[in-house]
Formats: sequence, C-alpha cells, structure tokens
Amino acid sequence: MNVTLKVWRQKSRDAAGSFVTYEARDVSPDMSFLEMLDVVNEGLLVKGEEPIAFDHDCREGICGTCGMVINGVPHGPRRATTACQLHMRSFKDGDSIVIEPWRASAFPVLRDLVVDRGAFDRIVAAGGFISVPTGSAPDGNTVPVPKPAAEAAMDAAACIGCGACVAACPNASAMLFTAAKVSHLGLLPQGQPERWDRVRKMVTQMDAEGFGTCTNHLECEAACPKEISVEFIARMNRDYTRSMLLNPPRESTKGEAG
Repeated sequence: MNVTLKVWRQKSRDAAGSFVTYEARDVSPDMSFLEMLDVVNEGLLVKGEEPIAFDHDCREGICGTCGMVINGVPHGPRRATTACQLHMRSFKDGDSIVIEPWRASAFPVLRDLVVDRGAFDRIVAAGGFISVPTGSAPDGNTVPVPKPAAEAAMDAAACIGCGACVAACPNASAMLFTAAKVSHLGLLPQGQPERWDRVRKMVTQMDAEGFGTCTNHLECEAACPKEISVEFIARMNRDYTRSMLLNPPRESTKGEAG
C-alpha cells in the first residue's frame, strides 16, 4: 500500500504547529498503525530529519498510552480499537490520512502528537483510591460482592485513561473518564467509606483542570476503545448530588482538619 500522511508537527508546547505531508510507501496491510509510523520515522532518520513524536508503550490496547486523532476520529475508524491495535488494512491504497494530537486545553501539546495528560493523574490523585485498610488479598476476597455490582465495577475499571473521550467531546469534557474512576470504586463495598468524599473531590479537581461540561453528545462513549457506558456519568451525577445534599463537606475550623 501507498498512503499519504498529513501529520501535525509542533516542536514544543509554546511553538506554532502545522501539518506536514509525508508519503508512506510499500506499507504492509498487516502492519499496525504505529508500526507504519515507525517505518516512516526510520525513513526520516535516514534523511537526517526529526522523527514524528508519538506516545506508545504496550501496543496491546491495555496501557492507554497511545492517542492520536486519525481522520478526525480519536484512535481511528474502527470502533473499540486503540491506535496501537488499528491495522493498515483498515485503509485503502492511495488514501490520505490526517493525524493530529488530542485537542483540549487541558491536554497541552508537548511535541507533535504527544500531549500532557497529567490532568487525569491529578483527578485520580484527588480521590480515586481506597485508603481504608482492607487486609491482604485473601481478606479482601472474603467480602461478599453482589454479582451485578462486581460486573458493573469491572466494566468501569476497564477504562485505560487514554483520553479519547476528551478528544471526541465537543466540550472536551472528562466526565466519562472521571465517572469510570469514581464508579469502579463506589460500586464495591471496600469503596463505601470514602464514596461521598471521593466523588466530590474528583469532580472538583476535574473542573479545576479546565475540562468542559457534559452536554450529552455521547461522542465519548462512541470513541472509547473500551466502550465505557455513559450510564456511569449518570451514576456519578447522582452520587455527586447526594454528596452535596446529604453529606456536605465540613467547614474547616481552627485546629481541625476539614
């Protein structure tokens, strides 16, 4: 296959970027999309040019590191597929492919296709954990968990934090990501002691990071490579409302932690 690539190139966060055209020749249809970029980069290095910077790690659709918008779609044209799992057979010989980074003010471009997704880390750090001791793994496994709750928690925990939901949303909302991280703990017995503080703190941090609000376009669910349901957003909204009405944050007083 021969394809034409129009790739966003940007040297740094503060530099101006632009699209640069490259020709990818003799591409095997069995190559993954990232393998194709590897070949293009090898050619650029031979010519003494700067290779295209892009995030990658496991290349198995697990880590959530890879992320790029391919022909206007986060992760490319195949549903429930990460960019590293996308193969060139999804395109045709002679195709023109536009590749650009996630577009969101909360995900500033660091270089080319690489963005800073540290905002997600800070949302998780705000409350996406269980600090109550639950004992060893065998001890934790003795806690009865209803099967529907366990299955729903596992569905939420499937989120790999890639950021496709943000890139797809017209408002650059992180509601689907945050809802998944809130829900996979809030659905389990071990997550109940901090349930209300967790949702309040994580939503507050999400807003502080500059993500947009959810207006129910559902683009996040469509773009999610793990098909996380927007029902988790509704669940998070219910928990957040309840936390503010029935479990409001305590006012800090002198000499007392809030």
